[in-house]
Amino acid sequence: MAREPDADEGNRVRGSEAALAAAPIAAIATPPGRGGVGIVRVSGGKLDALIEGIARKRLAPRVATRATFHAADGAAIDEGLALYFPAPHSYTGEHVVEWHGHGGVAVMRLLLARCVELGARLAEPGEFTKRAFLNGKLDLAQAESVADVIEAATSTAVRAAARSLTGEFSREAHALRDALVELRMYTEATLDFPDEDVELLREGDVRERLAAIRTRLDRMLERSRSGALLRAGLSVVLVGAPNVGKSSLLNRLVREDAAIVTPIPGTTRDAVERAIDIAGIPLTIVDTAGLRDTDDVVEREGIARTRAAIDRADLALVMVDACDDALETAAASSSLLAALPRRLPRIVVHNKCDLAFAVPHVERYPAALDDLAGEQAESTHVWLCALSGEGVSLLEAEILRTAGIAHTVEDAFFARERHLVALRDAREHLGRADALIAPAMPALELFAEELRAAQHAMASITGEFTADDLLGEIFSRFCIGK
Repeated sequence: MAREPDADEGNRVRGSEAALAAAPIAAIATPPGRGGVGIVRVSGGKLDALIEGIARKRLAPRVATRATFHAADGAAIDEGLALYFPAPHSYTGEHVVEWHGHGGVAVMRLLLARCVELGARLAEPGEFTKRAFLNGKLDLAQAESVADVIEAATSTAVRAAARSLTGEFSREAHALRDALVELRMYTEATLDFPDEDVELLREGDVRERLAAIRTRLDRMLERSRSGALLRAGLSVVLVGAPNVGKSSLLNRLVREDAAIVTPIPGTTRDAVERAIDIAGIPLTIVDTAGLRDTDDVVEREGIARTRAAIDRADLALVMVDACDDALETAAASSSLLAALPRRLPRIVVHNKCDLAFAVPHVERYPAALDDLAGEQAESTHVWLCALSGEGVSLLEAEILRTAGIAHTVEDAFFARERHLVALRDAREHLGRADALIAPAMPALELFAEELRAAQHAMASITGEFTADDLLGEIFSRFCIGK
């Protein structure tokens, strides 16, 4: 089998050529507004004239140099530090210079305009990181994790994104790809030289090696699913009849008085959203207006917004009064069931368990025995007291379990949807390949094709086979200056 080019080798070759010819780009790399320090970053193939025009001196590589930043007429724009990173030893692989000045809006704009006067153009969103990818400094998964580190909402999410940034996710993807390449090599050697005795392709060896690859892929997919939740978070909506304690539960979950609580039904007229995290998973909790028939125009609008929040939700907490008996609970929940899509996972929360002389606990029933189950395999019921907080920890654990997080997320990969799609595709092709093994490898051509397709899916994660339009979509979501 002909050797396929290694992606890193290809990136290095095209990177060394592109870095020497790239037109300079410039952007303000610090957030808008006033601050102690502001940074203007420039990257390109030739920066000597730009550096001379602003600093009026040569800059030593990788040394912070105090300098006055000059306008075209020689007047001082600002005074600060200049840092110069010659190619290829820079973030982008090109020559990079950073101007560290005072963090005022006007001074940063003047300094950026001066860079443009001297031949740079304004950078597009994510263009510095895109050049780092094109120049072989980062693979695509690492490049995406740059934005993920910036946007991470919890400390657990930051650590997961950092694992991808430092290449752990990419190394695992490469290891799986290499194992597939090795299996393909012997498979295609048998196709090319059928009279040769290639020991690997004895049925047991093939099955054993393929099983090991599938096990490793399943583990990677599991870690990636948890990482996808770390990245995107969950939207959890509280639904129920008026005055069952939705706002009290919201306040208990967010640990502050985020919603007004009164004994008067219909107090909540609008959806109230708050961001929290449970075990490192970011959640958006949405308290909604109680669902009931009403002539109140304002309350009707609140109920309409409740239904919109339900449509966007990943999980519903269906709140009922623990003091009601089973028949009353079913009757009170009939309107809720009509409002909930059957595909939406839900947990039934029996609030005010103290008044019902019940202790906080969790019960699960087969879906066939519970109309509240929706399309879930089982229905989960949690008894708690939102007012005192008893049983809320049980609910938090059930939220994670229902979301599919039954294990720690400390080793998760900060995955994106395209990564999950690629991993699922690879798993599907390997499943088909496994089915072709029995009883005695009758279809080697098909087996080899499934291995090739699985390898292609894994390679797409790190950008070895990536369409230009996908690159544009990925980097357009970055902030300018990164």
